[in-house]
Amino acid sequence: MALHVPKAPGFAQMMKDGARHFSGLEEAVYRNIGACKEFAKTVRTAYGPNGMNKMVINHIEKLFVTSDAGTIIRELDVEHPAAKLMVLAAEMMEQEVGDGTNFVIIFCGALLEGAEELLRMGLTPSEISEGFELALDKAVEILPSLVVDKVEDIRNESQVMKALRTSVMSKQYGQEDLISGFIGKACISVLPEGGSFNVDNVRVCKILGSSLANSSVVQGMVFKRQVEGDVTKKSKAKIAVFTCAIDIMQTETKGTVLIKNADELKNFSRGEESMLESQIKAIADAGADVVVGGAKFGDMALHYLNKYGIMGVRLTSKWDVRRLCKAVNATALPRMTAPTKEEMGYADVVCVDELGDTNVVVFRLEGKESRVSTIVVRGATDNYMDDVERAIDDGVNTFKGISKDGRLVAGAAATEIELARQLTSFGDTRPGLEQYAVKKFAVALEGFAKILAENTGIRANELVSKLYAAHEEGQKTAGFDINAETASVCDAVANNILDLYLTKMWGLKYATNAACTILKVDQIIMAKKAGGPRPPKQGGADNDDD
Repeated sequence: MALHVPKAPGFAQMMKDGARHFSGLEEAVYRNIGACKEFAKTVRTAYGPNGMNKMVINHIEKLFVTSDAGTIIRELDVEHPAAKLMVLAAEMMEQEVGDGTNFVIIFCGALLEGAEELLRMGLTPSEISEGFELALDKAVEILPSLVVDKVEDIRNESQVMKALRTSVMSKQYGQEDLISGFIGKACISVLPEGGSFNVDNVRVCKILGSSLANSSVVQGMVFKRQVEGDVTKKSKAKIAVFTCAIDIMQTETKGTVLIKNADELKNFSRGEESMLESQIKAIADAGADVVVGGAKFGDMALHYLNKYGIMGVRLTSKWDVRRLCKAVNATALPRMTAPTKEEMGYADVVCVDELGDTNVVVFRLEGKESRVSTIVVRGATDNYMDDVERAIDDGVNTFKGISKDGRLVAGAAATEIELARQLTSFGDTRPGLEQYAVKKFAVALEGFAKILAENTGIRANELVSKLYAAHEEGQKTAGFDINAETASVCDAVANNILDLYLTKMWGLKYATNAACTILKVDQIIMAKKAGGPRPPKQGGADNDDD
C-alpha cells in the first residue's frame, strides 16, 4: 500500500501538486509592479521620433527591427499575468485608435512605479487606485480645454496632413511629410460620401529597390504577379472574377469511359476541348476583357484566352480576390459560366508594369474616387519597408480617428506637462490621502517629456523645469524642441506638432484602468500547467536516472 503524505495546511492543501500561490503585498503586489516596470522600461527607449529600434525575433524565428510598440508586444510572447494586462490594454488601444500603444504601456508603468512608492509609505492599494481614478476624471475634464485646432474639412489634403505628420514622425523621422502626403492622398480618394472610413481600403504593396521618394499612390490595386496569357494590357476593361480554376471542369462523380478505337479517343478529347472553348467564348461574348481566377489556369484554357484576346490574371489569396471585387465592383463567381453585366467589374487600365526587377499587375481606376487605393512602397531592404508600412498603418488609423473626431491637441509633451501642472494644483485642493495618488499621476505624465529628452540625449530635469516655467507663464502649447542641441522649448502648434485628441483621451483611460486593475490584485494563484512532462533540455546528456 502506498504511503499517504499529508499536504501542508493552508491554501496549498486545496490545490493539485504543482500549483503555485502568492499572496500579500510583498509576494503579489510588488512582484506584479516589478514585472510591469521592467516591461515598460523595455519600450520607453522606443518612444518618440528619436526612439531606438528593437530587434525582435519571434517564435517562428522571423526578424523584426522596429520602434513600434504594437509590433513589439504582438511578437513577444509575454508570460507574466500582470504584464499581460498591460499588453491587453495596449491591444485595446490599437483596436480603438490604431496608435498610442507605447503611450499606454509607458504611462501604466509610470503609474505603477508611483504606486509602489505610495505603498511603501503606507497607503493601501484601494486608496491609490481611487486617487488615480479621480485624477483620470479630472484629466479627461481638462483635456477639451487644451484643444488647439480641428480638422474641419476631412477632404482637404493640407488640413489632414497637419494631423498625420506627428503620427508618422514617431516611426519615420525626417520622412513624415512625404509619407503623410501619400497617406492623405490614398485615404481621401477612398473616403465614401457620408459613410464611415474603412482602414482596409488602403492597401500597401512593397517592392524592393529604389528609394522611398519613388513610392506612389495608385487608385485601384497592385499585385506582385505576372499575367497568365500573352495579353499584357487592356484599357476600359470589363473584368470577370472567378474563384475556381480556369480549366476543364472536373466531374463531381467518377465515371468510366470505354473507348474502343482511335476515332472515339479523338472525338472524346475534342469534345472536352470544344466544351472548354464554348465556355471561354461565352465569357468573351459577354464582353469580358480580363479574367481573374482564384486557382490555376490550364494550358488549353490559356490557348483559348489568347485566341479570344482575353487577359488572364491568377490570384492565389481569397482575400485578394475579395478586395479586387470590392475595388472594381465585381461579383466573384464560383463556376466558370458567362457573367452578366451586373457581375462584371470595370477598370480604366489593367496592365503589367515593371518596377525594379519586379513584375506587377495594376488594376487602375482613373476617376477621382475609387473603392480601394494602394500605396506602392519602394525601399532598399525588406525590414525598412516593413517599418514604413507600420508608419503608414498608424497614419491610416489616425485618419480614421480624424473622421470620427477632428480635434487636435499640442504634441511634443506640451499637453502632458499642462495636464501635470493643472493636476498638481488639483491635488493640493484634495483633503484626503488620495491627493498623493493625484500628484503621482501628474509625475507620471511629466515622465513623457523626460523620456523624449533622454532618447534625444538631453538633460531631462533641465527640460522639465523649462517646460514648467513656460507653462506657468501661460504658454500652454510650449513643448520640447527636438531639433535643438540643448534643452529648449518651442511652440508645438507653430511647428505643426499636433496629436489626436482621441489618442490622448483613450490612452489615459486604458493605462489608468490597467494600472488600477493590477494594483487591486492581492493574490496570484497559478494552477499546474496542462500537458505531460517537459521535454529534456537541449545541449546536455540526458540522465537515465532522472
